[in-house]
Amino acid sequence: MTTPRPIADLSADEARRIALRAQGFLGAPDRRSGVRGILRHLGAIQLDTISVLARSHELVPYARLGAVGRKTVEDAYWQDTHSFEYWSHAACILPIEEWPHFAFRRRAYRNRPHWNHELPDGAYDQVIKQLRSEGPLTATELGGAKRTSDWWDWSGSKVAVERALMYGEVVCVERRGWKRLYDLAERAVPEELLHDELDDTECLRRLVRLAGRSLGVGTRADIADYHRLKGEQVDAVIAESGLVPVSVEGWGKPAWADPAALQTPPRGRHRTTLLSPFDSLIWERARTERIFGFTHRLEAYVPKQKRVYGYFAMPVLAGGRLVGRVDPAREGRTLAAKQVTLDGPKAVPAVAQALAEAATWVDCTTVRVERVDAPDLREPLTKELASLFG
Repeated sequence: MTTPRPIADLSADEARRIALRAQGFLGAPDRRSGVRGILRHLGAIQLDTISVLARSHELVPYARLGAVGRKTVEDAYWQDTHSFEYWSHAACILPIEEWPHFAFRRRAYRNRPHWNHELPDGAYDQVIKQLRSEGPLTATELGGAKRTSDWWDWSGSKVAVERALMYGEVVCVERRGWKRLYDLAERAVPEELLHDELDDTECLRRLVRLAGRSLGVGTRADIADYHRLKGEQVDAVIAESGLVPVSVEGWGKPAWADPAALQTPPRGRHRTTLLSPFDSLIWERARTERIFGFTHRLEAYVPKQKRVYGYFAMPVLAGGRLVGRVDPAREGRTLAAKQVTLDGPKAVPAVAQALAEAATWVDCTTVRVERVDAPDLREPLTKELASLFG
């Protein structure tokens, strides 16, 4: 692919601020559009099983809007068929209007020759028949999620309904106690959206455009990663996507930007908050290192003795920078900061503010600081927290 001439040269700081604004962390939050506005703005909100303070799909709108009620978050996602769950960056909540643009992925799944699970004869038709007559249903209600206690040993009905989900004949319309609630797409997706008429090129062009808008500015790899596209898929459509070529100081690779992001300088108040490791601002490690100079790795699946920052270390965003990490836990009405990493003494007030707000959000009345990477900062952090809790 021939790299086009950049239409603008951005400093590293300009690119960082454009990215922050595009992700909803710079400027006044749009409280009127609320959680649904955040979902549309980001285009995809990742789901994950881990719940420490809350699950990741709850933490994402909290990080941008503040202490929005957790039931409010769930209702915003699932009521009135506002969204659907599908494979994007990973398992993600997606705006329902994007259903047609994932036709390329549904087609790919239908043509996939090999699967990890064998589909028993008749199981697929039985699941569709049962959902048609009784749905919506969980996998347990369809006949059981697993054959044994082994995590990956799915039952025939679970294999069938997950295959139907990938094909687009079935939709996850809600999560109940972290279980998917399945229904037929013909019932769950609005009629005007329920089609696979768009060809692959049109689907990819739309998703590349959405990724560029949600990132503000990004490299080819950044844009591909947002919805887990292949690099060659991005190459094939980026010239017609509406994104414009730019160069960014220090990036060393060509980049593309949302033209709307270049029209006005990114200004406004910065949000101070804890971030889920699965937040789209930081979910791609190479981009996070390039923009923020911050190396982050989720250590939940790392053996305990090998962890550096903790089980679910949450980066702290303040002043448009990543200034530390907190590995939190909830113990009754206490938020325990089991391990805190600070980027120097200047980070203390911001980390304290982020901890205090998060504690209030999850109905904790106090914060207990356990371990701080710089022991001499433990007392200043504890004092700052005490002042915030009065």
